[in-house]
Amino acid sequence: MAKPHVLCIPGLSQSHIGAMLKVAKILHHKGFFVTFVNSEFNHRRMLRSGGLNSLDSLPDWRFVSVPDGLPPSDTDATQDMHALCDSVRNLMVGPFSELVDDLNRREGVPPITCILSDGFMNFAAFPAAEKVGVPLMHLFTISACALLALKHHRSFLERCRTMSMGEVFSRNDVSRSERIIDWIPGMKSMRERDMPNFLGSIDCDDPFVKFTLDVLDRTDKADATIINTFEELEQVVLTEVASLIRNIYAIGPVHLILDRIPRDEFISKHIHGKLWAEHAECLDWLDTKEPGSVLYVNFGSIAFLTHDQLTELAAGLANSDHSFLWVLRPDLVHGETVILPPGFVDETKERGFLSGWCPQEKVLNHSSIGGFLTHCGWNSILESLAAGVPMICWPKFADQQPNARYVCEEWIAGLEFGFDVNRDTVERVVKELLGSDKGKELKRSAVEWKRLAAEGSSPAGSSQNNMDKLIKDVMLRR
Repeated sequence: MAKPHVLCIPGLSQSHIGAMLKVAKILHHKGFFVTFVNSEFNHRRMLRSGGLNSLDSLPDWRFVSVPDGLPPSDTDATQDMHALCDSVRNLMVGPFSELVDDLNRREGVPPITCILSDGFMNFAAFPAAEKVGVPLMHLFTISACALLALKHHRSFLERCRTMSMGEVFSRNDVSRSERIIDWIPGMKSMRERDMPNFLGSIDCDDPFVKFTLDVLDRTDKADATIINTFEELEQVVLTEVASLIRNIYAIGPVHLILDRIPRDEFISKHIHGKLWAEHAECLDWLDTKEPGSVLYVNFGSIAFLTHDQLTELAAGLANSDHSFLWVLRPDLVHGETVILPPGFVDETKERGFLSGWCPQEKVLNHSSIGGFLTHCGWNSILESLAAGVPMICWPKFADQQPNARYVCEEWIAGLEFGFDVNRDTVERVVKELLGSDKGKELKRSAVEWKRLAAEGSSPAGSSQNNMDKLIKDVMLRR
């Protein structure tokens, strides 16, 4: 009999691609034929980052690509998010539908039996799934708490507009930003500044905001919704999300499930999904440092700093007297060249390491890492908790605000900078995380979450059970 065939279409940024690829590898191990769809832009970047043979397929795995609707480019940087949202909504539907038709006609390729779409790519996925009559599943690579906050975001924006009497809501208004939100079932101790932030906009017609709200309005289009989290971490929130979205499956942390696959059975292990080439030299440097002594600093693939923020962060790290490993993307300062303060490199050369894109899971699990200064993207948080590493939270936009609040207030695994981030704040918080009793308390909490994450991903754990149930009840449904 032909293998079941899952067609995977990830979101168009590094974190979304990485999470989808991990789920696809799990499904491949469980017997699925996998077709993985990248945009043409990201497909070229992945080839450049890993070499021309890096995407060579297995007999039952294919990488294919579709245009994203934007002008062709070989830029090795994040695309403009506003333009990308518009193109996904309006210009990817046709090419993706044509791809589905083509795959179903190819010799030697089993017919598509289900489509696994990133939740933010449902504009393209739903029409195709409906056309060929196969189950559609959404994969949300954000936390359950962020998903719940986003489901209530339209109401939040309406309240903001009413309270500000037509003025643009500013998160720089301290009194407003600290106001408690007590009207979202399943969430507590949330402040206005902990709600998802789309660059301060409260305009429902803003392209980025409108795209997100429309995505969340379409969650009922899926036969199942998958979240890369685990029940022990977000049980209360998951229960509330399940009252708003049907057929919820928590299957994370997916990288821990992958780690449990025996090496001789993990034939898709070599397949990578990196948009930047990884630099592993930092691991040798970490080997020279004392256990728990290094702060890891990384702002993910699409978060940006201003030049002033970069300068203040560098000065704070220098003044903290602690060792640090800092991942510096070439496009970290939006629209500008990354320029560090004069003397910074020489001053910190004995205890600082500046790296390009690095193997983050290996870094976080290295014994010398004592903390993680993060933008609070969900993949980073989940990997940090799974490694037992406490965090310093500096959220930038979208789901990162509610993620940060839960890390600090619900899971007691991190510190937040507060309202004003400057060199003195950076120095103080780094010292608190790596050298105080409070930091030790956060470490103990993070280690307990590591234990629970491992338990949930074990063969008898909640996430493994949910994955098996998803496959049986939805993906193999005839």
